[in-house]
Amino acid sequence: MSKNQGPTQKFHSPMGLTNYKMKIAIVYSSVTGNTKELAEVIYRNFLGHSVDVLMYRVEDFSPAYLRSYDAIAIGTYTWGDGEIPKEMWKLYQALEELDNKDLVTAVFGTGDSFYPNYCGAVNLFRDMLYVHTNLAATLKVELLPQIQDFQRSQKFVDSIIKRLNQLAPKSDLKNKLQQK
Repeated sequence: MSKNQGPTQKFHSPMGLTNYKMKIAIVYSSVTGNTKELAEVIYRNFLGHSVDVLMYRVEDFSPAYLRSYDAIAIGTYTWGDGEIPKEMWKLYQALEELDNKDLVTAVFGTGDSFYPNYCGAVNLFRDMLYVHTNLAATLKVELLPQIQDFQRSQKFVDSIIKRLNQLAPKSDLKNKLQQK
């Protein structure tokens, strides 16, 4: 798996207009290993598509990278009483300030339904991303991903790819016009 790498490579397009291959970042934080495991499942699902995907721990992802990706999938656990973990706040605020409806986003997380605010951090990210980005999907998984979650994670990835493909003609036209 690729991680800890900044977006420095050139890519090629499935559309053929701009020779560009869509770039996706998976950015996650995990304490128990459950969210990391889910991030790895999602990463493997992306490998079945013609995209470039990199996986980062949130500590290794600079907000400056946000403009280098077509899609960002954010993975978080929930802290305390349904709160966003401290290490995820910098990313949360950067996405909120970026306010880019052309950036496709998705959020996933693991949690324990024993707690009253199950996957509360996922909900907080979801609500913010819906307002400030092009939110494609949300996925919540009970604790460690199980077999039934693999199909759900594939649908999560497929939703992101579908949204990227819906935006691709618009982006290709915009890029083509900017080149003239």
